[in-house]
Amino acid sequence: MPERLALPPVILVTGTGTGVGKTVATAGLLVALRADGRRVAVVKPAQTGITADEPSDLDEVCRSAGLRASVEPDVVLGADVRVPTGVPTQLTTRAGQDAGATAYEGVRLRDPLAPSAAARREGRTIPTVTDHATVVAELATAHDVVLVEGAGGLLVELDGAGRTLADLGLAVRRHGVEVGVVLVVAAGLGTLNHTVLTAEALDRRGLDLLGLVVGAWPAHPAQPDLAMTENLLDLPRVSGAPVLGVLPDGAGALDPEAFARGIPEWLSLR
Repeated sequence: MPERLALPPVILVTGTGTGVGKTVATAGLLVALRADGRRVAVVKPAQTGITADEPSDLDEVCRSAGLRASVEPDVVLGADVRVPTGVPTQLTTRAGQDAGATAYEGVRLRDPLAPSAAARREGRTIPTVTDHATVVAELATAHDVVLVEGAGGLLVELDGAGRTLADLGLAVRRHGVEVGVVLVVAAGLGTLNHTVLTAEALDRRGLDLLGLVVGAWPAHPAQPDLAMTENLLDLPRVSGAPVLGVLPDGAGALDPEAFARGIPEWLSLR
């Protein structure tokens, strides 16, 4: 059996842009890591474009993974997956068993903008990248892997000082915790350029690109076009990193059981 992939304690999950499939990829990594026997924390530093009582990306990660927040009923708003903001929350299975996993969401903001801009429009002071890094480093002491899903792409501003997910990774590293990056990419035309730009930005900052995940591959009966099939061959070469997974379009809408059955085929950490 192939050896399992050596992973750092903290993995930043970023994308080449918005809507490329970061949330589904994060859910897939969570399922794969738990199946490998690892204790996992999932962190969303900032979520924009939703109100307090709407499901967030982190809620969708938990739903796809078949997990729910273990919180008092009056804290749960509507759906039974809802993760409250600002506090690490233990997750349980649907049967109520300890899942060996934790979720943390830093802040929610109303407007669908970068967190810095959304906070400015609301007149809010939001947690800094330094604040988020402290939470992530603390979670890393109690978990095998901490997954940190960014907002949009790598250099989207997460706080009022203009610091980004890349800065968050560097701040976590200053706590003495190793950090790596999984980059979620689009399948079609233009993805090679966006991938190379992100890979170069990571390299300039000394952040290790662990691998790529194609966030939405055409699912039957749809067929990939010529650019998609050629991109799949070229992505490892231009980025210098392996393709860890290819997720079918619509995977995020599957029920947790079907999602879990598909992950070994779609995503490999070996």
